[in-house]
Amino acid sequence: MNPNWHGTLIRHLLLLVTACMLVGLVSGEYGWSLSIGLGLYLAWTLKQLLRLHAWLSSHKADEPPPDGYGLWGDVFDSIYHLQRRDQRVRGRLQAVIDRVQESTAALRDAVIMLDADGNLEWWNRAAETLLGLKTPQDGGQPVTNLVRHPRFKEYFAQGNFAEPLEIPSPSNDRIRIQMLITRYGNNEHLMLVRDVTRIHQLEQMRKDFVANVSHELRTPLTVIFGYLETLLDNSEDVNPRWVRALQQMHQQGSRMQTLLNDLLLLAKLEATDYPSDSQPVPVGALLQTIANDAQALSADKAHNILLSIDSDMGLKGSETELRSAFSNLIFNAVKYTPAGGEIRIRWWTDTRGAHLSVQDSGIGIEAKHLPRLTERFYRVDTSRASNTGGTGLGLAIVKHVLLRHRGTLEINSVLGKGSVFVCHFSAVQMADPDDDFDEL
Repeated sequence: MNPNWHGTLIRHLLLLVTACMLVGLVSGEYGWSLSIGLGLYLAWTLKQLLRLHAWLSSHKADEPPPDGYGLWGDVFDSIYHLQRRDQRVRGRLQAVIDRVQESTAALRDAVIMLDADGNLEWWNRAAETLLGLKTPQDGGQPVTNLVRHPRFKEYFAQGNFAEPLEIPSPSNDRIRIQMLITRYGNNEHLMLVRDVTRIHQLEQMRKDFVANVSHELRTPLTVIFGYLETLLDNSEDVNPRWVRALQQMHQQGSRMQTLLNDLLLLAKLEATDYPSDSQPVPVGALLQTIANDAQALSADKAHNILLSIDSDMGLKGSETELRSAFSNLIFNAVKYTPAGGEIRIRWWTDTRGAHLSVQDSGIGIEAKHLPRLTERFYRVDTSRASNTGGTGLGLAIVKHVLLRHRGTLEINSVLGKGSVFVCHFSAVQMADPDDDFDEL
């Protein structure tokens, strides 16, 4: 209570008691005079309370408070000033909200606010175009009920929003959209959706061009490579000065064939989201075969290759694709590990899913290169190409195979101490050992 009100209240009570005592002095009834005086004061106070209640109940923005006297006049004025201040604050906040809504409405990208359970709370006009949301009937609906694409449902359920998701628009299959979700506040979600149709078309043109060129180059390269092999098989009939040139041409032709095969495999992997020949794959037996091939590839380097199979669980997917991905990781370890080094291969499962790690004691990779290792043709050291015969597409193939098998690739490396590549597969991708595995 305001300190001035204390003084006013005390003065009023003193005046009331003094008046009652004077009346009691005249009438000789001090008790009755004091009781009647306090009763009248209480009745007047109750009347002011009723006036205050009536004003607050039917209060309008521009309606002034009722007239009051003494202490109640101060109360009415204080409440009125507080309400006016609250109205000004609300007006400023509403102006900010209106500006935010106007600015988001002007965006070409969709902005959607979801609660902690994934229910729609608010969205801008672009969301109605890109996602087909309808105002107001879709408010409070789970977003997975309105965006029914299987990849989006899986993406939202997993809760890992580090990478954006690209899918066709629910409202128009010809529109390609990219979604990025960010958590904020009390585990609420802010979802940004943009139209990437043009980018998708350009990317598709690039993929088609690479696939077509690779396919068209394959036939003439096969013919050239065949004639080179024929000439080398009959090297005694060839001028000795041309033998070395033919051998180098044969070597480079082999590298080009490997490159074309990798490009065609990448084009195939990018064509669909999931393998068409999905079946249970016995990972333990597959890794044993690859480890034997790696030991043969090691040859005179005498690597110590250790294989640890800690689980008999397999994976659901394409055996051919998984073989390609695992081979790339293990053969890379052989290529980049010095003679006599150690390579550890481990397969295990836990509550999160299945995992494959390939650890080597090789030359290692600087931390600045790790985020780009899965890009096509990206090389940490361009001089490695001629030394190892690689195409620069191996880890890109691994990345796409894992994406098609609901997996992720984790890379850790220390320069000069070696690298660790870990493939993580979700539990839904695991295959029970009692399933009917095909023989390798």
